[in-house]
Amino acid sequence: MGQFTSKSKEVDQGILHRVQFSNGEEGSPRYSSHHFDANSRQEGGSHQIPPTIIVSDEDSSAPEWQGSRTELRRSSFYSTIDLVPQLEHYVSTLPRQQTRSRPSLEALRKAFDEVEAGNTNTDPGTSNIPATDGGSEESQGPQEQTPTRFGWFVGVMVRCMLNIWGVILFLRLSWITSQAGILLTWLIILMSVMVTSVTTLSISAIATNGRVISGGAYFMISRTLGPEIGGPIGMVFSFANALACALNTVGFAEVVRDLMQEFGVVMVDSINDVRIVGVITVTVLLLISLAGMEWESKTQIMFFLVLLVSFSNYFVGTFIPPTPEKQALGIFGYRSEIFLENLTPDWRGPESDFFQMFAIFFPSAIGILSGANISGDLKDPATAIPKGTLMAIFWTTMSYLMISVTVASCVVRDASGNMTDILPGNVTDGCVGLACNLGWNFTDCIQSNSCEYGLANNLKVLGQVSGFQYLITAGVFAASLSSALGFLVSAPKVFQCLCRDNLYPYIGFFAKGYGKNDEPLRAYLLCYIIAVAFILIAELNTIAALISNFFLCSYSLINFSCFHASITNSPGWRPSFHYYSKWTALFGAVISVVLMFLFTWWAALITFCIIFFLFGYINYNKPKVNWGSSVQAGTYNMALSYSVSLTGVEDHVKNFRPQCLVLTGPPNQRPALVDFVSAFTKHISLMICGDIITEPERQTRPQDTTDQLVKWMNKRKVRSFYTPLTADSLRAGAQYLLQASGLGKLKPNTLVLGFKTNWRESSPESIEDYINTINDTFDSNFCLCILRMMDGLNISDQFDFEVNQGFEPDEPVENYDHQSPERESADDISDNGNSDQIKTVFQCTQGKKSVDVYWIADDGGLTLLVPYLLTRRKCWRSCKIRVFIVGDEQNMDEGRNEMIALLKRFRLDFSDVIVMTDSEKHPQAKNMSRFVESVSPFRLHDEQQEVASIQELRQREPWKISDKEFEAFKQKSERKVRLNEIIRRNSQHTALVLVSLPVPHSDCPSALYMAWLDTLTCGLHCPAVLIRGNQQNVLTFYCQ
Repeated sequence: MGQFTSKSKEVDQGILHRVQFSNGEEGSPRYSSHHFDANSRQEGGSHQIPPTIIVSDEDSSAPEWQGSRTELRRSSFYSTIDLVPQLEHYVSTLPRQQTRSRPSLEALRKAFDEVEAGNTNTDPGTSNIPATDGGSEESQGPQEQTPTRFGWFVGVMVRCMLNIWGVILFLRLSWITSQAGILLTWLIILMSVMVTSVTTLSISAIATNGRVISGGAYFMISRTLGPEIGGPIGMVFSFANALACALNTVGFAEVVRDLMQEFGVVMVDSINDVRIVGVITVTVLLLISLAGMEWESKTQIMFFLVLLVSFSNYFVGTFIPPTPEKQALGIFGYRSEIFLENLTPDWRGPESDFFQMFAIFFPSAIGILSGANISGDLKDPATAIPKGTLMAIFWTTMSYLMISVTVASCVVRDASGNMTDILPGNVTDGCVGLACNLGWNFTDCIQSNSCEYGLANNLKVLGQVSGFQYLITAGVFAASLSSALGFLVSAPKVFQCLCRDNLYPYIGFFAKGYGKNDEPLRAYLLCYIIAVAFILIAELNTIAALISNFFLCSYSLINFSCFHASITNSPGWRPSFHYYSKWTALFGAVISVVLMFLFTWWAALITFCIIFFLFGYINYNKPKVNWGSSVQAGTYNMALSYSVSLTGVEDHVKNFRPQCLVLTGPPNQRPALVDFVSAFTKHISLMICGDIITEPERQTRPQDTTDQLVKWMNKRKVRSFYTPLTADSLRAGAQYLLQASGLGKLKPNTLVLGFKTNWRESSPESIEDYINTINDTFDSNFCLCILRMMDGLNISDQFDFEVNQGFEPDEPVENYDHQSPERESADDISDNGNSDQIKTVFQCTQGKKSVDVYWIADDGGLTLLVPYLLTRRKCWRSCKIRVFIVGDEQNMDEGRNEMIALLKRFRLDFSDVIVMTDSEKHPQAKNMSRFVESVSPFRLHDEQQEVASIQELRQREPWKISDKEFEAFKQKSERKVRLNEIIRRNSQHTALVLVSLPVPHSDCPSALYMAWLDTLTCGLHCPAVLIRGNQQNVLTFYCQ
């Protein structure tokens, strides 16, 4: 490799100056400064070795040069700054990780000239990649200690085995075997193992689909199903672990109390003794946890060794010939007749059945998540979690099966414990029970149900069978304390991860970590307080049922997470653990829910109520997190599938929806136009906000403008897509959007424009663009709506950036001092979408005002459909709709009745139909004069000039209106003026006016048509909409 030289100063050969990065997490890449040497070339050739960057991936805790792992970062053959694939380019998704980003496309495209210019003053081999000096300050400071990390054996397998080997193994397994028999007990064990094994396969798949940090089950579920599901499970799972710590501590305290009573030691009474011992025990466990993961791990290993000694003591005891004292307790060693007798069930008690025994045994299997819960403290969670958990399940299953069959082969179900019950000789007359064949007569206690010993009556059978009874007691201590310690560590770890995600309020205080392992000391204290509180209650039978349901609910959602991630076919679902199936995951999810209700139905209902409440809170607040969940992938799949399926469905008039393409420009500059369309499309049909950007604007447009505008619409609760488009002009951009916007059947069919109020001051090209956009709309067979507000649509003067020139301001800036009182002050407006927004008339309650519809031309019914959809909104619901139609006095009643009948058939709720019988009258002279004056600047007045000058004028100003054209359209102009007089007379103060839009003639000058649109809607004190369908039916009164 060539030696690097620095541009800034000469560096002795062989010396490498180091610059480090640190992020407070483990294993972050450390970058060295890089130096290029132009003289480094291959021997015997002119090919230059690409510049190389040295990266050191050493731990921050290690000495500066000890144990470093160095890799070389090369530039590719294409460019000196275009690097070959590197690991550090892909770590940006990890929280709190500093990442070295690859150069952008813009940098790569512009880099060649800059590099060439730079190389003219430097050697050819010198690279222009800047050295990064972040973290250099840290490298000068004291080095932090290495975080404690565990492998699969100590970190996962031992922890899971200790949590699975609980007090149920020592104090309940023998009793369950006596009730259910060996066969059904094995079935219970195998069914429990089936549920936990399927869940483990799902955990393994999720844990190997990317790096898992701290948080365990909560992290896996939330990153797979999203915060709405993960948040409730994180809260419930953390609480369940805290309660499980209390339960195991109470179990330990009860065993200690019983042992004390055997020696005649009583502190206060039986209940308070449990409380005292429990509080002392959990306090000691807390101190072990606070001492750090190293001490906690050593303590767990000690408990593990005690349990192994205890098991060895038990199995050795089964082979020791029983003494008469043991035989009196029902212990006879391995006997085939005892095995056969205990093979079948013997249910005792009114509530003894298979599912009751299953419910009692299953909590012993809930420890499979103990390793996953400390995923942040594992060296390689992706390898340790699957391997350690599956090995733990295998060995604990074997131990449960072996202990159940061995104890049921050595001990009879009933025994009196009296040495006097031995049979003299072989006399068995009147003797009842299997012990009669073994030389003992327990008939009296069997018939009176007073036997105190035997498999069915004594919970301490394992200790009596073993070689040394107190080693079994030590095993009970180790099992209960290890489980309590495991849950005490798991709960804070999970809760800390939940707190850091800020999904719920007031819990961020517990997110802080301390020390090299980022220990959640505050969460430890919270878990300790919860555990002490429930230990002091000392009555946990009800809480125990809830705990089992909480864990089963977690198992169900873990399995469902794996299933859902699998069926979405997301390219990001690539677990390296392949031994799973989406169908087994679904089975595990369903069976977990079924078991919840079979065990304790009321506890299952409480669990789901808590989950739904916490789910509703997050769903309402919608936290701003994006974890790439499978729910997002599933939503995409559904949208894609439905969109594709719609392409095969023919359009039908009954399913017509006004799918609107709205030329808003930046939507936050025209909130009234956005709110108007949103009012009749929200939750009904498609809405696309089109923003046509000219080339000069694109150069000055901030890069995050699109994101900010989308945030603005989301905050305004507008259900719309935002589509920016670069074009040379308004018309060109509108043409592109008319042709290309939408997807399949989800394509716009209606174009919505704002009215060009400033058309008189606009350039002729701008007017031509506007009118040609209308023509293009009809050429594309689109419907058209044009909204005119009395104060104009544009509020861009209240923003810092310029207005899109395709949408010129509707009113002069000085007129905004006299705006409607409904508008808020400009100080409350911002283009970043984070401040208060302007409230428009379409968001205000209109009361009992009227919406007037001037249905002048039959366009297919869009003129009626839009106001109907509008009045379905809460703000417009009380408005009455009046329909105005053209007619004459002789047939006025007949025309009115026909329209009423038609509206009734359309099932549209209209309050009145009014026939305009005076629409054919000539307009008032002053109004006509005002119209003539408005178009006067756009006329040629060619009849008053010579022929030569006329030709010259037409060539220089082709957009102007000739006298011949003005006279040809004079009657049409008079009708527009007359219609405006009628509208102003009848609808001066209504809530909204909708008027049929006249279709532009191909030979009508643009300025004249623009004057017609202006005339139709001028002089009103309410919003006005010029609307026109595409001459195809959008309403029908038929059922098919």
